Amino acid sequence: MLTKKQIDKYADVMIWGLKKARRLKYKKGDIINLGYDRVATPLAESVYSKLIAGGFNVINRVFMNEGMEYSFYTQANKNQLSFLGPWEEKYCEHLNGSISIFAPEKLTHLKDIDPKKMGSLAVARKPLREILDQREAKGLYGWTLCTFPTEAPAKQANLTLRQYTNQIIRACYLNDSDPTAKWEEIYKKSNDIKKWLNRLNVKYFRVLSKNTNLTIYPGEKRQWLGASGCNIPSFELFLSPDFRHTKGTFYANIPSFRNGNFIQGVKLNFKKGRVISVSANKGESFVRKYLDTDRGACQVGEFALVDKRFSKVNKFMADTLFDENYGGKYGSCHIALGSSYAETYKGERSDIENPAEKKELGFNDSAIHWDLISSEKMTVVAHLTHGNPKTIYRNGAFVR
Repeated sequence: MLTKKQIDKYADVMIWGLKKARRLKYKKGDIINLGYDRVATPLAESVYSKLIAGGFNVINRVFMNEGMEYSFYTQANKNQLSFLGPWEEKYCEHLNGSISIFAPEKLTHLKDIDPKKMGSLAVARKPLREILDQREAKGLYGWTLCTFPTEAPAKQANLTLRQYTNQIIRACYLNDSDPTAKWEEIYKKSNDIKKWLNRLNVKYFRVLSKNTNLTIYPGEKRQWLGASGCNIPSFELFLSPDFRHTKGTFYANIPSFRNGNFIQGVKLNFKKGRVISVSANKGESFVRKYLDTDRGACQVGEFALVDKRFSKVNKFMADTLFDENYGGKYGSCHIALGSSYAETYKGERSDIENPAEKKELGFNDSAIHWDLISSEKMTVVAHLTHGNPKTIYRNGAFVR
């Protein structure tokens, strides 16, 4: 397990991520939500101590355990599934930041639950997410999250707990003398790459590998974001494309767990922005039901690339947070089905607060957001509005 010294470093990195993730500086008295699984209490205690010392008002929330989750989804009626406490909107309207620490003790306890039932909860809670999105756009809210090592994902990833823990230590640079300094370095180098990408006038990207041949249109007034403190670790650079023009095939060779279901070998075929056919080596029935959650569930909300020069993740972790940041030999690419990130709009966020305006620009809207990841040897070519095509990503790294 993590040592006390590593836990304290982890907490320092989480505080760094929280501060980087918000556009405006925090001030003393700001309200921070600290949510965590019970097993992650040692890390939560360290984070809590540092937040209190920093002058924040901290509200602790222990997540439901697996037994509670199972009881909820097997016993809750329609009204209970869509219930929002009368205080929740007000809470979100005053919240300044959030740190979430996940430490699952089981991964498959919800595998027999109807995905539509879980989707109904996501739909019900969507208004709360929208409140926080609006606060984030104004620089009033920031968030970050991380994973504390436990046996359940280690077992599903075919790793010992020690091996799993070592992957987290490597990925988060917890053995560095000053991990936050390392993250600051990655932040600056990633910003340089983002600035270069955002100077390119791209009509569309071709994503090519052994099993992928996908065309992604970035759309109007888009910008690349990422490696900004949201999520620890986070090496991905991403944008939310104009989903309406996505076409071709994407193959995810890295497995994933979604709502307790193990999914492997997903192949998606797109036409005019929507999935028209899907197959999977494992979990195909779940995938089909999940993509039926709402209209936007079978449309692309994110396109992302990971540079292997930054990421130390080189094993499947049975945790999307790490798997979407896979470095390995050839880096990785992922798309997310479902909701888009409005912050990738280059103009004023107030210009697209209306759902109709977001739709007009091709930002996808959905209650879900599911990352599907490929670590195949990949080339990404930018077809410019003016000029010759330019390779921007090859053999796991951005190339200029």
